[in-house]
Amino acid sequence: MSVVDDVAVGAFPPERFRDVLSADRFARFEAEVERARRLFEGRVVWNVNSTAQGGGVAEMLRSLLAYARGAGIDARWAVIHGNPDFFRVTKRIHNNLHGAPGDGGDLGPDEAAVYRATLAEPAAELAELVRPDDVVIVHDPQPAGIVGRLRASGAVVVWRCHVGLDLPSDVARRAWRFLIPHVRPADAYVFSRAAFAWEGLDRERVVVIPPSIDAFSPKNQELDDGARDAILAAAGIVSGAPDGAAPTFVRHDGTPGRVDRRATLVEDRPLPYDAPAVVQVSRWDRLKDPIGVMEGFARHADAADAHLVLAGPAVEAVSDDPEGAEVLRATTDAWRALPARARARVHLAALPMDDGEENAAIVNALQRHARVAVQKSLAEGFGLTVAEAMWKARPVVASRIGGIQDQIVDGVSGVLVDPADLGAFGAAVTRLLADGDTARRIGREAQERVRDEFLAARHLMQYVGLVASLLARR
Repeated sequence: MSVVDDVAVGAFPPERFRDVLSADRFARFEAEVERARRLFEGRVVWNVNSTAQGGGVAEMLRSLLAYARGAGIDARWAVIHGNPDFFRVTKRIHNNLHGAPGDGGDLGPDEAAVYRATLAEPAAELAELVRPDDVVIVHDPQPAGIVGRLRASGAVVVWRCHVGLDLPSDVARRAWRFLIPHVRPADAYVFSRAAFAWEGLDRERVVVIPPSIDAFSPKNQELDDGARDAILAAAGIVSGAPDGAAPTFVRHDGTPGRVDRRATLVEDRPLPYDAPAVVQVSRWDRLKDPIGVMEGFARHADAADAHLVLAGPAVEAVSDDPEGAEVLRATTDAWRALPARARARVHLAALPMDDGEENAAIVNALQRHARVAVQKSLAEGFGLTVAEAMWKARPVVASRIGGIQDQIVDGVSGVLVDPADLGAFGAAVTRLLADGDTARRIGREAQERVRDEFLAARHLMQYVGLVASLLARR
């Protein structure tokens, strides 16, 4: 039985970026696309991770690989299988890389044995498929243990780490020590920001490539007001929305899609359509601090008519995150403990994941409906939900941590706060709710910043440049 799944990937025409880039930027992008066609002729570019849905990495891969295929590159996506013991260990590593203890468990010989044993079969299966001229990009801690086996096959291997910590702690270094023997053989180590690069890795092989969003995906494509409202009504998130439009969107492959499934909601009563909405979209993860967001809003946001929506995926659908259900339960318990008046203005939404593009369309509509978007994470590798909300011209209040700082220019394209200062968080939300002119100005600046720095065209060009340099070095 196979322990590696092939994920079907579409093909998007790179020419669509003409609509969102300046003429100069698009000309540079076209030149890089042509170089990529020549560079990768006869080669396969493999991407390996541990899940095809749930989280920013899977979303990025789905779009980036489709643009690569549209450019004539044989780009493929492989997902490794795991088991509960393996994912408990890798979630612990994930938390530790953010400086958090997670479940407090060890990363000792027993955990190393589980990790190696689980990855032995995927590594062997992929080694049978990968050829010496191929390029393999291994994403994050879960499959990092396959790097050495694939590098020994003669392929160019890149390890891509999407998580990190600005100021490393002993907890983070513990995770580094666990992983470094597995990732050291890679030809290059890619981090989202320079501060995340680990001690003990060859600095000459460290490359910084920030993540990106796809402006044309179901999560970020333009939605008119009617479609937005109809999607939120169909998902059961708002009440009292105008009738008339259909809850439709455009799928990745250009075919029509419709929102049919409803979110699972924890609330006293539905969100009124005309109430100002403050929205955070994230996985149910302690590091996203959903309870802190809820308490900061309930206690410190002085806006009696505003409502908070905390939205995340249906937890049973995210296979590589065993803590999701536990965090959602804890958040629900904290919601029940709120005073009645505050509880009536807070809504928890577990969004359906049966159809990933339907889920993305609901997120799109929810972010476009938001008066203010927030991302008060305690730790964050990059935080693509920030760029997604910025692209929709929403003013964002977010934590001054990790890659969020690279996206938001404080006071210009968003507002940065100390994640531990709930009072400052509530005050920033209050100011943006009260001052519509400032909120709109910040939203416009946010959208332009994403256009300049965080779209997929830039991301693809950086990868082409990296692989070209590695092949030349060979």
